[in-house]
Amino acid sequence: MKESLLKNTVKTCCLIFCVLIAVHAFEAIVLRMDETFFGENFINKLFGIFVLWLTLRVLQWRWSDIGFKGEGLVRNIALGFSLAAVVFLVAYIIEIIILKAQGNTVRLGFFTMGFSLTGTAEIHRGAGFILLCVFFNIINVIMEEGTFRGLFYEIIRTDHSAKTALLIQALLFGIWHVVTPLHNLIDGDIDLFGFIGLSIGYIILAGIMGIKWALMYRMTGSLYAGMADHFFNNCIATNLLHLTTESGTDELMIVRVLIAQLLSFAAVMAFWTRWKKQNKQQTE
Repeated sequence: MKESLLKNTVKTCCLIFCVLIAVHAFEAIVLRMDETFFGENFINKLFGIFVLWLTLRVLQWRWSDIGFKGEGLVRNIALGFSLAAVVFLVAYIIEIIILKAQGNTVRLGFFTMGFSLTGTAEIHRGAGFILLCVFFNIINVIMEEGTFRGLFYEIIRTDHSAKTALLIQALLFGIWHVVTPLHNLIDGDIDLFGFIGLSIGYIILAGIMGIKWALMYRMTGSLYAGMADHFFNNCIATNLLHLTTESGTDELMIVRVLIAQLLSFAAVMAFWTRWKKQNKQQTE
């Protein structure tokens, strides 16, 4: 069984990916767990962790073989959080400047937003909702980083170059996010052209983020730096720390995310260029 999984590594990863994205799409489009009390599509993430565990068992690999290494744990988490905090500080400042230039009064809020039967998002400030948000985002980064930057990257590396493995996992990670615009298309929120445009945008942005986190994995030898940056992006900057005006909440979130991700990608690429010169053999 192990030999068959590693016989054609790209095909193996694509098959695993198809199973995972099918469950992801079913939950998002049919079950719609994000429109319940939980406010998050988490079943596909738990399923993904199970598939990750099962695949590691079949391959006879340890969790540390795909980047879950205890050595340097605190240092790597601090590195990821520091990178995210700096770039998002810049992004929030720019977003506030833009909103104020438009004549808005801007307030910073710390809360979660959940689904409401009235069609408007409900604001939840309770500790329970915040803890649920943190918990689901931890599950999310374990599954996504463990699967894409860990499992897929390491499987493909067994018979392809590190560069090929990096690019394929980033492409799959981009496609993974097409479920969101597909959901919007089915609900009638966007038309076909909107779906195509959003899908391309998601693939490019998520792909860039996938490349960034994979490079962080290669430089540190651990998934935890990328996981911390990923967690900050999803949990803090997207789900908990909001900017509100008289007309709404997080109206320019896409600007915030784009600025932060492009800044962090540029920073990681600069570090990568320096690291590559110092570790030429590991970059082959």
